[in-house]
Amino acid sequence: MKSRWPRLIVFFHWISALTVIGMFASGLWMVDLTYYSDWYKTAPHWHKSVGLLLLAITLLRLVTRAFISRPPSFGTATEKKLSHLGHILLYTLMIALFASGYLISTADGRAIDVFNWFAVPAVGELFNNQEDRAGDAHFYIAWSVIILAVVHTLAALKHHFISKDDTLKQMLRLR
Repeated sequence: MKSRWPRLIVFFHWISALTVIGMFASGLWMVDLTYYSDWYKTAPHWHKSVGLLLLAITLLRLVTRAFISRPPSFGTATEKKLSHLGHILLYTLMIALFASGYLISTADGRAIDVFNWFAVPAVGELFNNQEDRAGDAHFYIAWSVIILAVVHTLAALKHHFISKDDTLKQMLRLR
């Protein structure tokens, strides 16, 4: 068994963490943009593009994790179960976040242009008030992801400073 996570997993973890924080902040900022703002069309384009690239990274991350051996985990049996449940919930919420964002963006039948490199086709409106209902879901799921990420961070810090084990060092590749 390895004593730390492979570099690729560490890269996926930190690029995802930074991107999720940035996407959350930009989402909060975008809801206050007016039609007359210079960013009114640019910000959503970037938000959607980055979101779809993060989806690709998340899927690659899940596939990679399925095929690599994990380093040893630390903590009590309850902490290990909660950690496992937290990771499943975090990935599930992120996939739901991507799905709701897609449903918001494609309700009008238009594809999503990813930085004008390629387009992700639209499915159009699948249910009544799709854009609004998916928007509400996107808002609450985004908050859930951020809250869970904060709990995840606090747990890692607890392991590092209180339990004094190598949980955080494994993801920082310091061990």
